[in-house]
Amino acid sequence: MRHGRSPRFVSRLTRDTLALIMAGGRGSRLKQLTLWRAKPSVPFGGKFRIIDFPLSNCINSGIRRIGVLTQYKAHSLIVHIQQGWGMLRGEFGEFVELLPAQQRIETSWYAGTADAIYQNIDIIRNHNPEYVLVLAGDHVYKMDYGAMLAFHVEQQADITVGCLEVPFEDASGFGVMDIDETQRIRHFLEKPEHPPTLPDDPGKSLCSMGIYVFNKDFLIERLLEDADDVQSSHDFGKDVIPGLIDNYRAYAYSFRDPVSGNKGYWRDVGTVDAFWEANMELIGITPELNLYDLDWPIWTYQEQLPPAKFVFDEDGRRGEAIDSMVSGGCIISGSTVRHSLLFSSVRVESYSLIEDSLILPEVGIGQHCKIRHAIIEKGCVIPDHTQIGVNPEEDAKHYYITPKGVVLVTPEMLGQQIHHVR
Repeated sequence: MRHGRSPRFVSRLTRDTLALIMAGGRGSRLKQLTLWRAKPSVPFGGKFRIIDFPLSNCINSGIRRIGVLTQYKAHSLIVHIQQGWGMLRGEFGEFVELLPAQQRIETSWYAGTADAIYQNIDIIRNHNPEYVLVLAGDHVYKMDYGAMLAFHVEQQADITVGCLEVPFEDASGFGVMDIDETQRIRHFLEKPEHPPTLPDDPGKSLCSMGIYVFNKDFLIERLLEDADDVQSSHDFGKDVIPGLIDNYRAYAYSFRDPVSGNKGYWRDVGTVDAFWEANMELIGITPELNLYDLDWPIWTYQEQLPPAKFVFDEDGRRGEAIDSMVSGGCIISGSTVRHSLLFSSVRVESYSLIEDSLILPEVGIGQHCKIRHAIIEKGCVIPDHTQIGVNPEEDAKHYYITPKGVVLVTPEMLGQQIHHVR
C-alpha cells in the first residue's frame, strides 16, 4: 500500500529519523584552507560555514535529532556548533550531538564512512530511530529530506541513495547508479570509466550525493557484517552499498528542485577553484542558491556585529562596493570593491582595489593594494602597496595558484604565524 505524502505523514517520518552528518574529513584538495580546520568548518557565503547547509536542511525538514561525527582538526567546527546550534531543546527530544572519534568500539580512528557509523552503533541503538539518514557534511545545497524519506517508505526500501543527474561525460568522478524504470538500483559503480546512463536519457547519469536513508535495523546488520570483513575498506560507496544491491531493496532518489522540477542545486566545493566559483555564483542577480529565501533559511552562528560601513566620498578615495556582497562588521574606507564577497569584519583601507575575490573573515587590507581573482584566508593582514593576482610569476613565488588561476593567500604565506584559524 502506497502512502500519500501528506505533511502529517512526512512529519511522522522525520520525527522517527536520526541524522548522522559525516564531518570528519580533512578536504586536502582545498589545500591551505584546511590547514587548521576540517572541510565542513570552512567559511562559505559571507557568514556561514559549509556544515550549516546539511544542518539547516535537517532543521527545515523537521529532523531534530542530529549527530555530527568529527575527526580531523575539529576544534573550529566544535566551537561553531556549540555557539550556533544550541537552540534545540533536549527535553523535547531535540539535539545536535557532537560525536568525535573516541574509539568507542575499535582502538583506532575512523577508517571509512561505514566504520565511522559503526563506531557509534551503540549511540544509534540508544536513540532507537526508525530510520537513519547519513549525510556528508561538506556539500552546499538545500534539500527537503522529508520527500526522500517518504519515497524510501513508499518503495518499501531497505536503503535509498540520494542522487543527482549529471552529464554522462562528468559522471566518472562519482558513484554512479544503474537503475531500472522504477528507480531500483541494479548496480552501484564507484567512479566507473564508462558510467551507465539513465533509462530515459542517454546523455545523463545518476550519481550519488553521499546521502543515504537506511532502516535502522537493516543498517546495524550491514555495519556488523562489514566490520567482520577483513577485506573491506569500510566505506559505504566502495564496500557496503555495492555488496547489498543484489539481495536487498535499494532505490535511487533523484534530487530535484521542488518548484521547477529541474535538477536541484548541489555543489561539492572540494577544490579551491570549485570553492571560489560556488561563492562567486552568489553575487549574481538571481543565483541558483538563494540565501535570501525566507521559506528555507540557512541557520548559523549569528555574530553580533555592526552594519557594514563605507566611508569617504571624494575623487580617488571613495568607499564603494559594486556587484558585491559585504557582510556585517566590514569597513570599506575610501576603496573600491567590485564583484567580490567580503565575509564578516573585513577592513579595507584607502586607495585599494579588490576585484573578483573572496575575502574571508577578519582580514585587514592596507592602503594602495590591488587584489584580483583571489581568496584571502581568515586573519590575513595585507601590507600597504601589496599586489595579488596582478603578476602570476611573482604570485607563484609566495602563494598557491589554482589550475584556473585563483590565488590563495594564507597568513603563513605572508609570514604571519598565527597557528590557528577558527
